[in-house]
Amino acid sequence: MEHDREPNEKSHAPRSIPLGSTAGCFIPAARPGRFGAVSTSDISVRPISAEEHRAFIEAQPSASFLQTPAWARVKAEWDSESVGWFVDGELIGAALVLYRRLPKLKNCLAYLPEGPVLDWGRAVGVGSDDLEPWLTPLVAHAKSRRAFGIRIGPTIVLRRWDTDTIKDAIADDTVRSLLEVEPDFLDTDAVRLQNQLDRLGWLPPKPEGEGFAAGQPAFNFWLPLAHPDGTAKTPDEILKGMNQQWRRNIKKAAKSGVEVTLGGRDDLAEFHRIYVETAERDDFTPRPLTYFESMFDAMTAEDPDRLRLYLAHHEGDLVAATTWVRVGEHAWYSYGASTNAKRDVRGSNAIQWQMMQDALEAGAKVYDLRGITDSVASDDPHLGLIRFKVGTGGGAVQYPGEWDKPLNPVLYRAFDLYMNRAVWKARAASLVSRVTKRRPRTRETAHNHHERPDPA
Repeated sequence: MEHDREPNEKSHAPRSIPLGSTAGCFIPAARPGRFGAVSTSDISVRPISAEEHRAFIEAQPSASFLQTPAWARVKAEWDSESVGWFVDGELIGAALVLYRRLPKLKNCLAYLPEGPVLDWGRAVGVGSDDLEPWLTPLVAHAKSRRAFGIRIGPTIVLRRWDTDTIKDAIADDTVRSLLEVEPDFLDTDAVRLQNQLDRLGWLPPKPEGEGFAAGQPAFNFWLPLAHPDGTAKTPDEILKGMNQQWRRNIKKAAKSGVEVTLGGRDDLAEFHRIYVETAERDDFTPRPLTYFESMFDAMTAEDPDRLRLYLAHHEGDLVAATTWVRVGEHAWYSYGASTNAKRDVRGSNAIQWQMMQDALEAGAKVYDLRGITDSVASDDPHLGLIRFKVGTGGGAVQYPGEWDKPLNPVLYRAFDLYMNRAVWKARAASLVSRVTKRRPRTRETAHNHHERPDPA
């Protein structure tokens, strides 16, 4: 299905996502039609306090946790600020902006991971340049901060593929990518957003692993916790939507005596111990314990229930551990780990099932298992991860991806090269590790690591 041409007309029907939620589109709470058409002079972007930022986020159905004020404290090695979009003095959008400086220079990249939080449907409008008044003030603000480039990551859903569509694609040897398959949902506003960004001189997402070391994943996996009409599903309905293997593994974990409990900050060391074990097994570079301590402290300080640590034990032994994040109606499986021992007791399935039920109880409409790739090729090493997630009964969603606006082309290119050196070094280390171990990659993995040297 083509997406590089402007649709002839805009549908005025509600852009609800049949997965069961509009969470992830992140619709701000400003009154519909309140402002109508706007010009650059109507919209301003200026710094706001963390309190203003947090209040705006809490007024939305949801927003990415990467756009909360707390995330600035997690990324303490970056400079950061909260900014707001204003019309007639009313706050209608917000963003966390992270600034990464070039070595030995004062110039920086302005990065808005999975942001800004705007009503993208209103921003793109029905004209060819309606997005410009929303982005021009951001560009001006970034220039005042000596930014050589800006990166944004709109979280409006572009395409969605349901469970059966993905299964059929995996079973078809002639299909290597989800992009070769007709999606079950295509959002015309998201298509219009891509087209307008392109016309305004923003650079489209680069292939995996290129361009500032690749950032947040464009493809994610969502499990709907609500029906299309917005009513909550029951745990039984979610369980029935899973495949037979998932249901069998959950039942086996319960029969084996796996116990899932919530942990506290003092339990992070145990989580990290098996997280490092997971990294050694699956060939990725683990983050240090201090990173998770900082994440726990910052996010729970903003909201005591923003982040949870889950622990799965079997006969006193920790067999799996995960982190869970929630903002409004959207809950995420963030980091996961499991031991090499006792894999047959299915601790990873048990812990996932508990997180899903808790997300439902907390009022979430989407349980987000985070990143996947678009590849469904039988020889792709990531296929096991997709199979694992497809078994939950959810579907794949594609965002428009991260778009860049070079403000100083020379420095922009220099930073790109600087960041990509880290990617190639990491890839080389991973290859050496794999060759040394001579161990085939597991067909199925329960872990949600995308541990590449990303810009956030």
